[in-house]
Amino acid sequence: MIAALGLLLGIIAGLVFAPDVPLSLQNYLPIAVVAALDAVFGGLRAYLDGIFDDKVFVVSFVSNVVIAAAIVYLGDQLGVGAQLTTGVVVVLGIRIFSNVAAIRRHVFHA
Repeated sequence: MIAALGLLLGIIAGLVFAPDVPLSLQNYLPIAVVAALDAVFGGLRAYLDGIFDDKVFVVSFVSNVVIAAAIVYLGDQLGVGAQLTTGVVVVLGIRIFSNVAAIRRHVFHA
């Protein structure tokens, strides 16, 4: 319940204050969002499997975002930022779809 309330307050704050993302960080925001979604769906899957641990979730959430952003930053420095961005999105996308499939199996008991 607290997490849902925090999410709702965060969405409302984002809509009210409409923060601007600095130009230098605009390449990293979509990657950070996809990495965060991966952690959220992984946490939901772990909860449904009965193995959720809040400390593991927080570490997973932060490390996913930091590592994904670091990979994209490294790619930008090497001149292959678009390719590494695509790679990160593909890998995280596969993980997200895998977690969603497991969640769907839990929900529909298939």
